[in-house]
Amino acid sequence: MAERLLMLALSPTMETGTIVRWNRVEGDSFTSGEVLCEVETDKATMEYEASSDGTLRKIVVAEGTKVKVGDVIAISAAPDEDISELLAATDSSASAGTTLSLPTENVAAGTAAVAMETNRVDAEGHLPEGVRASPLARRIARERSIPLRSVHGSGPGGRIIKADLENAAILPGGDARPQQSAASDTLIPLSDKRRIIASRLTESKLVSPHFYLTVRVVVDGLAAARAEINRTAEPHLSLNAFIIKLVAAALHRHPEVNASMTDDAMIRHGSVDVALAVAQPDGLVTPVVRDAHHKGIFEIDGELRDLISRAREGKLAPEEYSGSTFTISNLGSYGVHQFAAIINPPNAAILSVGEIFREPYEAADGSVAFRSAMLMTLSCDHRIIDGAVAGEFARDLKNCIEQPVTALL
Repeated sequence: MAERLLMLALSPTMETGTIVRWNRVEGDSFTSGEVLCEVETDKATMEYEASSDGTLRKIVVAEGTKVKVGDVIAISAAPDEDISELLAATDSSASAGTTLSLPTENVAAGTAAVAMETNRVDAEGHLPEGVRASPLARRIARERSIPLRSVHGSGPGGRIIKADLENAAILPGGDARPQQSAASDTLIPLSDKRRIIASRLTESKLVSPHFYLTVRVVVDGLAAARAEINRTAEPHLSLNAFIIKLVAAALHRHPEVNASMTDDAMIRHGSVDVALAVAQPDGLVTPVVRDAHHKGIFEIDGELRDLISRAREGKLAPEEYSGSTFTISNLGSYGVHQFAAIINPPNAAILSVGEIFREPYEAADGSVAFRSAMLMTLSCDHRIIDGAVAGEFARDLKNCIEQPVTALL
């Protein structure tokens, strides 16, 4: 039976998705559970799986096209089944991936018009086999007589977009190359991920009244404990694993900080689920270590290693990067001395971790000695956390780090 395949919400905050790649072509059959296409969401590139067996009769949304959740992206039907009525009923906005919109009152005529437009572009040498370009890029290339086979695409999957053509110049022989200009600007379209990050952090800063406090933490004891464990541990335990374990121990003792807010209540979470900010090429994602206060340092390190690896590849499932109760952002490896991060909603706080540095201090005998330290800044939502509560948590966390054996047992 013919059916429309809709863009699904593949992550909790997803409102739109971009088709990165179709893994099937029109006419291909598929079975339930097979991956039909890959979709870029606000957090990662996800696999769109078929919910039943069928045949991909019509791809409505082309690669590189963004659509809203609930829009039609394709039509599935038996090989010999008439799908003209279903095509006619499909909302024209879901046809953004085609060169021309299909008139709902005359699907056959619309399909013919698309074919004529595509053939005309091909005939002029602008769209050779293997080259992908947006409809707007095709039109610009045709008007400026730019052969698309000589233009490097910067869109999803190498797709040629408008900006690629605006920066292209024609060479003798019909080839194109980017124009060289020291003063030229580069237009970088916002990805869904970057747009959602901007929206969520702007909302966090506007809605949550932030306040900040910074503590200096001596880390010689932590460094010694880590070095001792890593003498025999393989692979070596990361500093982030230690920080997550120690933060989780402090959060377990201060449930007021392990909290979030709804419209009419505050929630103190029973589980300590700590997220770690991980950089990606077009933003960041926050994989979560669940029940961190109940896990040992080796278990946290192994889980974190796997999460970070898959986060950088954009392969995390939604439940692996959402639903945290506290977040850590560590920029120490970049040489950042101190910073204050924006709270990751709906968390009540986020901890910013700076680099480890050497500092002089007066020893017990009056001499000058040196020690290793780092600065940690706690950003708090004042609607949920009062200054004294934040201070007690920061002091307890400082003690945990300076005497890590108390939390690692």
